[in-house]
Amino acid sequence: MTADRNFRRSPLHDLRDRLATLSGAITVTETPFLAQINVRAATPPSSPPGDVDVLRLGPDEFLVVGPPGAEDRLLAEYRGPEVSVVDVSAQRTALDLSGPAVRELLAFGCSIDLHPRAFAIGDCAQTVLAHTPVVVQRRESGFRILVRASFAAHLAAWILDVSPELTSGH
Repeated sequence: MTADRNFRRSPLHDLRDRLATLSGAITVTETPFLAQINVRAATPPSSPPGDVDVLRLGPDEFLVVGPPGAEDRLLAEYRGPEVSVVDVSAQRTALDLSGPAVRELLAFGCSIDLHPRAFAIGDCAQTVLAHTPVVVQRRESGFRILVRASFAAHLAAWILDVSPELTSGH
């Protein structure tokens, strides 16, 4: 399996250079191949220290997101009686967005209130952004958008299309 990982191409491989040309008002970086484990459990799973986020997707559904290659470790960590754990790492890629115009960009494409008083660091929500189903996570550095690989190019093209209009005043 390790040999296969060496030859993977991220869903936005061909758009990386274009995304890197956005103005400083919006910075977009793809963070591909994150470990993503779907956990169904009656009680929230604990968040191990370090580089792992536990995102609540529903009353009994959680997405555990960790660094690339941590899938086996996370599956073992969260497996247990009356718990369902499934590796969904290949399903989504991550876009990390930051900059002074990032909330304006996201507000242009989705209907949830992303102001810090309503959507704090660590919060997440499943929503639609530019007609694309996504998971939005508020992070210290900005926002992380988890988007299905098959929708990633569409979302990136939308960001590239809308960003210049929103960043001209910043």
